[in-house]
Amino acid sequence: MAIIAVNHLSKTYPVAIKQPGIKGTITHFFNRTYRQVQAVREVSFEIEPGEVVGFLGPNGAGKTTTLKMLTGLIHPTAGNVQVAGHVPFRRASKFLHQITLVMGQKQQLIWDLPTLDSLRINAAVYGLSDQEFRQRVGELTEMLSLEAKLTQPVRKLSLGERMKAELLAALIHRPQILFLDEPTLGLDVNAQASVRQFLQQYNQHYQATILLTSHYMADITALCQRVLLIHQGALIYDGNLAQLVEKFAPYREVTVDLAQVYSAEIMENFGEIKSLDGQVAHLIVHRHNLTDTVAHILAKLDVVDLTIADPPIEEVIGRLFQSGMV
Repeated sequence: MAIIAVNHLSKTYPVAIKQPGIKGTITHFFNRTYRQVQAVREVSFEIEPGEVVGFLGPNGAGKTTTLKMLTGLIHPTAGNVQVAGHVPFRRASKFLHQITLVMGQKQQLIWDLPTLDSLRINAAVYGLSDQEFRQRVGELTEMLSLEAKLTQPVRKLSLGERMKAELLAALIHRPQILFLDEPTLGLDVNAQASVRQFLQQYNQHYQATILLTSHYMADITALCQRVLLIHQGALIYDGNLAQLVEKFAPYREVTVDLAQVYSAEIMENFGEIKSLDGQVAHLIVHRHNLTDTVAHILAKLDVVDLTIADPPIEEVIGRLFQSGMV
């Protein structure tokens, strides 16, 4: 049975319309008019217990709005949603004990206090005993490699350490459903890898369900086999990540190392130019034309080396978002 069930979920916001200038300001003050902005449109999907699902979309696509409806922070305009058997916006205590929401651009830790003090506050909110508190802090601290950091003021932690501490605070009540909105935002490569490794461990150890948004495709490819793609508020894909790339990447990248410099006008005859830097050309070639194109390149150009590769997954998804359909 699905632990998250979303059926025709929609959210529409009224946005005030204001004309420029003094006249527009006065009119706006006394006779305000609105237009309706549909942030989420008829979104439907289900997630099984223990799944780790990537939730992808460009800025403004409706990802965060959807997460806020799933966690009960905002009320949907239309449609139905159930999370762990609860209607989120009713904010039942049992529901809140089963979920957590982590937003990479928000923080819950108190800036000037040691992390341990904030953790004690969270433990009190969730009614944890001293024994449960010590046990869970010990488990999560070891998983996050934060043993020596909990007694330091939050402001003295590095960005990566602070994000780990935020995760610890969000997971101290051991939720079964994690809604993660850009949890690695702004982190360096090593910190991102550390957070990803922790999330994998948490999922495997506690069989937790994770719905993850991220602009870093390494997060998605490392953690998620299934992805949801949302564009302009509508769900345009729900399925396997590898199949998405295979089905919707009908081209290959051909990198040609040349013995001399060729003009862009000449290279355009062999494919779409992704980049042309001196004697190195990166071309986009449709896979149906790949064999003939490579043969044509070798016959017409002075080639030192040639490689063929699948396009990066972020480019595949970027092209899907540009087209707006799958």
